[in-house]
Amino acid sequence: MDLKGVLHEKLKASRAIMVDRVEGLSEYDRRRPMTPTGTNLLGLIKHLTGVEQVYFGDSFDRPPPDALPWNEDGSVWEGADMWAKADESSDYILGLYERACAHSDATIEALDLDIPGRVPHWPSPDTTLGYLLVWVLEDTAHHAGHADIVRELIDGRTGSDTATSETDWSTYVDRIQAAADSFR
Repeated sequence: MDLKGVLHEKLKASRAIMVDRVEGLSEYDRRRPMTPTGTNLLGLIKHLTGVEQVYFGDSFDRPPPDALPWNEDGSVWEGADMWAKADESSDYILGLYERACAHSDATIEALDLDIPGRVPHWPSPDTTLGYLLVWVLEDTAHHAGHADIVRELIDGRTGSDTATSETDWSTYVDRIQAAADSFR
């Protein structure tokens, strides 16, 4: 089995989910906060752009294609990577993400899993490409799950692994609520 190849394909699949979840939405719906903590679709993609750049670029002395303003000014540590400012269009954020992912793909393809890397902001910064590939895959898949839920909250669109559009959601949800109500 080609472990690196399998992990890389899973990462690509999670990235595709992220991009798919903003398709067909307005600028407003892409960026509006949908949870009490402000989770929003474009912010998740903006965050993952930085993840890709740091863990597959900076950590292997492979400078990424774009300087990210929120990394440059340090505002990433204040949550600036989790939402899009008014002057940061979807096209801008999605373009950054596309280029960051392409750069990451080149790093993953060029290096062996056991090649050493260094994450400067980690307390124990020494690591390997293999560890970081698992790390970024987990983070991206985690946020893809968030994106599924946020998209469903916006317009009811669900991921491809949920029931068909013919499902009677109200009956289904009523059954779930009844089961929960039995514990009141």
